[in-house]
Amino acid sequence: MDRPKRVMIADDDKAIVDAVQAMLEFGGYEVSYTYDGATLLDLKENFPDLILLDIWMSGTDGRDVCKALKLKELTRDIPVIMISASPDLENSAKEAGAEDFLEKPFDMDDLLDKIGVQLKASSESSIC
Repeated sequence: MDRPKRVMIADDDKAIVDAVQAMLEFGGYEVSYTYDGATLLDLKENFPDLILLDIWMSGTDGRDVCKALKLKELTRDIPVIMISASPDLENSAKEAGAEDFLEKPFDMDDLLDKIGVQLKASSESSIC
């Protein structure tokens, strides 16, 4: 049996982390989280299969974190979905290297769909 896909949430809003974590775990995902996006840059092992990254976090700009992740050999292929309350940031999220963007507040079905699409694309590209 395949192991559950791992999703890491990076958001400084505890309520969002709690809600998304509960929904993803219910959906069969293994979930980890951090309230500080810079923590993602310290990952050395047990990498997630996908990162859900808030753009505006206390002291950290998620776009800078995403750019740094995409420059590192160990993390560059991990799909990143960036989230923000500001729809105006979608283009800058994609310019930072994010594979997708979701505006807050978001529908959980939309989130699950986007995660599914990115994980499928990621697994197909790793086969090739």
